[in-house]
Amino acid sequence: MSVKVLITRTVPADKGRDMLQLFREMRSLATSQSGYISGETLKSHDRPDVFLVISTWESAADWEAWLLSKERQAIQEKIDALLGGKTQYEVFDYRLRA
Repeated sequence: MSVKVLITRTVPADKGRDMLQLFREMRSLATSQSGYISGETLKSHDRPDVFLVISTWESAADWEAWLLSKERQAIQEKIDALLGGKTQYEVFDYRLRA
């Protein structure tokens, strides 16, 4: 079952350019990962320092494999250093379970 992963980050204005470059690097690597379907990065209309990254994966296991990959972790460490904290993720299933 496919899943969507939502990542919200508040990026200080002086770090925006560096963060966007890291977002691009991350997306470039993600597109070649098994199970990757799509991704997009959105910027809040009302709060320009808030970014929402949404990615779609064939399964939660595919996302988990990417999350734990060394390539992703290397970029994630740079992102967390810029933000001064750990990134939080939310995974949503397409199918609701009773």
